[in-house]
Amino acid sequence: MNDNLIRRDQTADGIFTLTLDDAPANTYSYDMLRALDAAILDARMDDSVHAIVLRGAGEKFFCAGADIKMLQKATPGFKYAFCLHANETLQRLEQTPKLVVAALNGHTVGGGFEVALAADLRIARRGAGKLGLPEVALGVLPGTGGTQRLVRLLGRARAFELMAHGRLMDFDAAREAGLVHDVIEAGSADAFLAAVHERVRELIPPKRSSKAIGLIKRAVISGGEASFAEGLALERELQQQLFLSADAREGLAAHVEKRAPKFEGR
Repeated sequence: MNDNLIRRDQTADGIFTLTLDDAPANTYSYDMLRALDAAILDARMDDSVHAIVLRGAGEKFFCAGADIKMLQKATPGFKYAFCLHANETLQRLEQTPKLVVAALNGHTVGGGFEVALAADLRIARRGAGKLGLPEVALGVLPGTGGTQRLVRLLGRARAFELMAHGRLMDFDAAREAGLVHDVIEAGSADAFLAAVHERVRELIPPKRSSKAIGLIKRAVISGGEASFAEGLALERELQQQLFLSADAREGLAAHVEKRAPKFEGR
């Protein structure tokens, strides 16, 4: 495993930034996914991490998807196992009860967009690139969760149309379509990352309870795939966990005392 393909940086206030780093297009290989998987697990188990930010190295690409040359040479058995592991890695990211933000600093296409779809929020740098799932032009389908996450995000008709045409769109159009949550004007990729961090700080301690946001995420993702009654049962169990937390005690006390809460993510 090549750990250099995923750079890790953590701020003092608990923002854990993972940078996909494989020039020129930050395409992912089995080694990169193994490094990403390990980093996700480390973040999940670390109480000092309140949010995860994903970005691509450089100015031009968030991620252009899987390494096509690698796939062209691989055996069918390897390709299947590779896709399975990619699905497992993104599910682990999606199921981690911490805020995950994809900072789209450049082109976000194919599997790169599929990685971004597994994040909770997608924030893009205006004018930095395009977004979409063009796999149909290669004679394949979006095989890292794209067919499933996109239909849940847009609905069947719109998702199918986007994938059947392999249509790419700029980030402002992607925001209009509901694929991106926000678009930020920034002079460089570093300035963009700093702006994303400022947005994330609005959703982590001391301003917000990262524990509450993490369990809201669990309720939405897992509950959304269950029956209504099962979703309500999950909601109750997660709420009980929060009632026992220091953050809930602080939030309720701050409300009664008419002051701003100071959450710690515990």
